[in-house]
Amino acid sequence: MSIVEREISSPDEKVLIIGGGPAGLTSAYELLKRDSGYRPVAFEASEMVGGISRTEMSNGNRFDIGGHRFFTKVPDVEAMWHEVLGDDFITVPRQSRIYYKGRYFSYPLKAFDALAKIGPYESLRIIASYLKWQIRPNRREASFEEWVINRFGGRLYMHFFRTYTRKVWGIDPAEIRSDWAAQRIKDLSLSRAVWNSLTGGARSTSLIEEFQYPRLGPGMMWEKARDRINASGGEVRMRSEVTRVHREGSRVTGIDVRRWTPDGAPSTMEHHTGAHVINSMALHDLIHAFDPPPPPEVVAAADRLRYRDFLIVTLNLKSEAPFPDNWIYIHSPEVRVARIQNFGAWSKAMLADPRNASIGMEYFCNIDDDLWSMPDDALQDLAASELERLGLGRASDVIGAAIIRQPKAYPVYDTQYQEALETVSNWLRTLENFQTVGRNGLHRYNNQDHSMLSAMYAARNIMGGRYDVWNVNVERSYHEEFQLDRKKDAQVQAAE
Repeated sequence: MSIVEREISSPDEKVLIIGGGPAGLTSAYELLKRDSGYRPVAFEASEMVGGISRTEMSNGNRFDIGGHRFFTKVPDVEAMWHEVLGDDFITVPRQSRIYYKGRYFSYPLKAFDALAKIGPYESLRIIASYLKWQIRPNRREASFEEWVINRFGGRLYMHFFRTYTRKVWGIDPAEIRSDWAAQRIKDLSLSRAVWNSLTGGARSTSLIEEFQYPRLGPGMMWEKARDRINASGGEVRMRSEVTRVHREGSRVTGIDVRRWTPDGAPSTMEHHTGAHVINSMALHDLIHAFDPPPPPEVVAAADRLRYRDFLIVTLNLKSEAPFPDNWIYIHSPEVRVARIQNFGAWSKAMLADPRNASIGMEYFCNIDDDLWSMPDDALQDLAASELERLGLGRASDVIGAAIIRQPKAYPVYDTQYQEALETVSNWLRTLENFQTVGRNGLHRYNNQDHSMLSAMYAARNIMGGRYDVWNVNVERSYHEEFQLDRKKDAQVQAAE
């Protein structure tokens, strides 16, 4: 189904959307596609749509803010992808590895490859540890550490999970809740991984073998979605930062928007009203934007929600890609880089010159870390030296770099997040004409298909639905086993 073009100008028929990422643009698209009678107006603070799923460009090379696979079993998400992109999808085979203790391990695990590189003695210790924890597992699984040890054993956890998890999140894995492991690793276990590698059987749902990808990167999807929304009666306003959300009691009455000029200077302040508001900004920022503010306990809870920041140093090399992988996980603590992308392996069209490589060196940090404030030339030198230290390329081949700093990239699942999130969400549920969606809008570490699904539900609620976007079953919808229940969609039931 295509978007239906409508001209609607009354404030009573407007839906104000905070954010131009996957969730914000999907909600606008859904309202237009379903001929809802509402005119969506989305406000994006930056000059680019797509949020963390945007595609940046430097020296003719396009690169992601981290890699973004397009794989889902949610039919409505799949349909929107293809409606918007059409023939611009390509199918990409997955190739990824783990670097640990000077060796590269295939990922997903290949039993004989791993045994040969770990060695027979350590392999026996891993198996013994696994059997021990199968016989006497942790009685509770409150933390990431406990969840992983129960499924892989303490020895394998020590080798392949502890260091990388600490590098990514900056805290001890014992301080990360098991929710994150259950969502991101799902049904993978040592026995399943070994069995699959020996038999060629079905992979874990988190380890798909190939995926779809926009020819020019994920930003291509959201740039085209923006253009279709603008051409079909909606509006996506760029350089428009929402600074205040006004409410009277349990009803949101409008938003204040700071407009920025192309050179980054603030120009005007605007006030907008509409019948409904859909939010995708980070919950911490949202709660502090309300006027009047929420109760003190809600503000205090929002302040306990933590985020992990991210930066990428994309190196341009005067040589072809020095490795074939889409990406490589760097578990070794000797270097600070956590993951390395090879953008030419995602799509050759991402490269300005196929003879030159574009390599993304990804660092997870906080905005008060030394990495965040490090000068760009020092970051380029660090990334180039670490690429060479890992044996993946020569620092002398680096002819340029592009550096992107992304605040609030990942919601943190620490020991206090669940209670804090419940306090915030319970208060937000009391607002009659306001919904919040997406990764940061729900404080859930999900992929863009789940962010899109929450946004679709929010749009359908405006049209009379009764979906609870907070209780979309993350585990089913995030991973590849989910199938949308069409009967429920027709009848629009409450929370999944």
